[in-house]
Parts: sequence; structure tokens; C-alpha cells
Amino acid sequence: LPGHPDKQYLHVFHKKQPDLNWENPEVREEVYKNIRWWMEKGLGGFRIDAIINIKKKLPFSDYPADRADGLCSIERMLEEAEGIGEFLGEMAEKCFHPYDAFTVGEVFNEKEDEIKDFIGENGYFSSMFDFEETCYGKSEDGWYASKPYLTPEEYKKCIFHTQKKIGDTGMISNIIENHDEPRGVCHYISPEDRCPDSRKLLAGVYFLLKGIPFIYQGQEIGMENMEFTSIDQIDDISTIDEYQVALRAGCSEKEALDAASAFSRDNARTPVQWSAEKNAGFSEGEPWLGVNPNYKEINIESQLTDSNSLLSFYKKLTALRKAPEYKETLVYGTFAPYQEEQKNLIAYTRNGEKNLLILGNMQAQSQKVSLPGEVKEVLLNNQKAVEITEKEIILKPYQFIVLETAV
Repeated sequence: LPGHPDKQYLHVFHKKQPDLNWENPEVREEVYKNIRWWMEKGLGGFRIDAIINIKKKLPFSDYPADRADGLCSIERMLEEAEGIGEFLGEMAEKCFHPYDAFTVGEVFNEKEDEIKDFIGENGYFSSMFDFEETCYGKSEDGWYASKPYLTPEEYKKCIFHTQKKIGDTGMISNIIENHDEPRGVCHYISPEDRCPDSRKLLAGVYFLLKGIPFIYQGQEIGMENMEFTSIDQIDDISTIDEYQVALRAGCSEKEALDAASAFSRDNARTPVQWSAEKNAGFSEGEPWLGVNPNYKEINIESQLTDSNSLLSFYKKLTALRKAPEYKETLVYGTFAPYQEEQKNLIAYTRNGEKNLLILGNMQAQSQKVSLPGEVKEVLLNNQKAVEITEKEIILKPYQFIVLETAV
């Protein structure tokens, strides 16, 4: 501790972020006072970051080292910690419930029997984020050994698993990117499959799942990962650390940089690309992170007036989810996988006041899909044409369609 060489403090994250001792009721109350201060200002709620880390296994104990410096990951301690609900329940009762606040938790490693405690009818939070596909393919060895992007079948497996796991317990929050992740179009679409239609397909598939769709800044125009050419371009401490992990594992500098680039949190933190003007219209000054060089092709200004742009497609998705005749079904209706075994097809139904069938062909070849019954209306299509017969639909490459059906 600076100025106190005989004292220490725990910091699970950056050294400028000391961990608070949540076991102390006076500390908890001070945190609650801060939360209530914001609620009194009229804030609608909170995104609650890394909340599971507040509970440690006590008393502290030694764990086997999993790094060359003799330290080990905090994950070992968190896995054994018990009683997080005591803190979260108290916080909900003292801070959130009295103000009818909306809260969404960043929750990792929850057990299935705990989901109702987190987001059930009397849960600690209103919702929590789905990180199933975010974590899929990550290696404990480091980013250099992780999958840079998911296949369509892997992505389908992840989102369907979450939907089945949550069921009717509560509202999950669905994402394809956030401030801690690479850009969704680069992580969930392979390089050879990236095109305007596949980007819209990815948007549609996640947006109409049961739950709450979150859109992160720049996602709505399809902002992409940076192609970093030097580690000096990166500010994120976790990326710099993973770069060193890769080098120590025997990777070349280029291999280490490629691995860091694929997962860097800075991918989502580069300036939002407003226009094709200087610094993507973000600032006249020098941004704290470099602007992605593709800002002249990918920017908000050019997509605002283009009815075929990804931005326009997100607007259509939002309008459909809010349409009076469909919102009850898309917000509260049931979810069920459809033709789950058909390769590179992501299809599911949403049933409620209406019967909706969502279809996405995540491959470069057309494929036929049998229909459950009569098609009453095509509600959304990322392409101009649609080929439907009495019993089947022929999906073109990367075609995404929403149908209202009789059953």
C-alpha cells in the first residue's frame, strides 16, 4: 500500500481498483447509499458489472499456482465462495425494489438451479446477460489457443442452450458484443462468410430470441475489429497481458498480435464511426484510440439514407418487435428450436398471440426447409425475393426471414 509498506490490499483487477470488503456491513451500507443517491436523481437502473467477484471464500487459503510467477487465477476462489445471495438480496431490497429499478447483471458461472435466484420473479436482478457464446471456444491457456470465431453450428448450440436453460424462469439479456468483447460480425461470422446479408442474418437471429436484445454502440452499423499492426496501438491491459502470454507460449510476435487482435477489448472501444470525415466524425482532436481505417466505408452517415443498410435493418427489427400485433409474441411468447439438426440453419419459433417462424441460412449455398404449416405473411426478409411452396421454403445464401404461420 503506497505510504504503508507494512500493509497490503487485494485487487482482483487493476491495482487502481482495490476490492472492497463486502463482509463488513458498514461498507455495504456505504455502497447502498451511493446507489440510492443515483436512484434519487431519477436513474432508471444499473448494469451491474463483475458482481460475482464481491464474494470471496473465507478464510483466505492457498491455491495451487497456475502461472509461472507463483500466482493463481481468482476463479479458483470464486468457485468455492458461497453466500453471494445474502449480499445481492440485501442490495435489491435496499436499493432496487423500492425504486422499481431495472437491473441487468454481468453474471458468470451461475449454476442452473440458481437462475431463479438471479432473475426469477423475486430475483436479485431484472435480467442478466447471456455469455454462453461469448465464452465458447476460449482456452484456459490464453487467447492464442482460443477459437477466433464460431461456426454456425457452434453459435446455434450456444444460443439454443441458453434459451432452453432459462425457459420461463425470467428474462435473459441477449448480446452479440459489448465493451469487453471483439466485434460481433468478426466473432460470429467467418471471414469468407462476411457480407451484407450475413450481417443482417446475425442481427435478426439474436434480436428475436426470447429475452431482451441489447445493441452496443457501433454494432448497428457493423463496426469491425481493428487490424492492429503493433502492440503499441493497444491500450487495454488484458490485451497487453495476453500478448505476453502468447509470446511466453512460443508464439511469434505476429502470431501473438493476431491472437490479441482477435479478442482485444479495444476492438469495441475504438471511436464510433459517425461519418467519412476526419477521425470518422468523432472528434477534431486526437482520439485516445486509433480510428478503424474502414470508417470511410462503414459509418452512420452513409447508412442513415440507405434503406438496405444494416442500420436500416436494425430499425426494421426494432419496429417488428414493437409492432402492436406482434410485440406480445416477440417479448413474452414461447421459444422452441425448429429443425435443430439441419446444418447451418438457425431456426426457431416464437408462439403467443401469433405464430412466428424465424429462419436463417448461415451458409453460402441455398437450402430447403420444410414448413410447419401455411404461411400467412412474410414479416421480414433481408433479401428482395422469397421462394415458398406449399410445404417448404428455399432459403438463398445468408437469407434471413420471419414468417407468420397458421400453426
